[in-house]
Amino acid sequence: MKRNALFTWAVSVVCALSAPIVFAQATAGDAKAGAQKVQMCQGCHGIPGWRTAYPEVYHVPKIAGQHQQYFVNALKAYKSGERSHPSMRAIAASLSDKDMADLAAYYATEAKPTTTTDASGLPEVGKTCVACHGANGVSADPNNPHLAGQWRDFIEKALRDYKSGERKNAIMSGFAKALSRQDIENLAKHFSSQPAVVGTKY
Repeated sequence: MKRNALFTWAVSVVCALSAPIVFAQATAGDAKAGAQKVQMCQGCHGIPGWRTAYPEVYHVPKIAGQHQQYFVNALKAYKSGERSHPSMRAIAASLSDKDMADLAAYYATEAKPTTTTDASGLPEVGKTCVACHGANGVSADPNNPHLAGQWRDFIEKALRDYKSGERKNAIMSGFAKALSRQDIENLAKHFSSQPAVVGTKY
């Protein structure tokens, strides 16, 4: 089995096996309760096109419409320090598991249904992405984010951080280390140009 094919197969197995473990620990969220807790999010994610100024200038990610479980996973990663953005870490540290679940439920209501399954335009280096993020960045796995329609510069930033080790995830770090600067730009351009799954609450 070729190296790339073996890596893709391994990623698929890990993605498939990890979901049940996370779901077993999930806390139920209430979208109405989440609507009362979004004040801390709105200062950045509530402003269309808002860019963060520290530690680097790039669009804050579109979060509305993401899978609830991924949303919670991301907040827990900030709280634990696995993801290191100063503002997000401070905010996540103040949230309980119930707060996270409620916010996730609220933002998930903005999901835009899509039937996009054609990945024919995906750069060759990105074929591995389909295993976890789906064709054209529409993820069927609730533990992984939708990439379709996400900001291009945010995708580039995330991949650079995985490559450098600043952002930690065993699968993504292993994949990103092999990417060139051009690979990263090509992947970000492709996924950001796909029909968005995320909604308008940002």
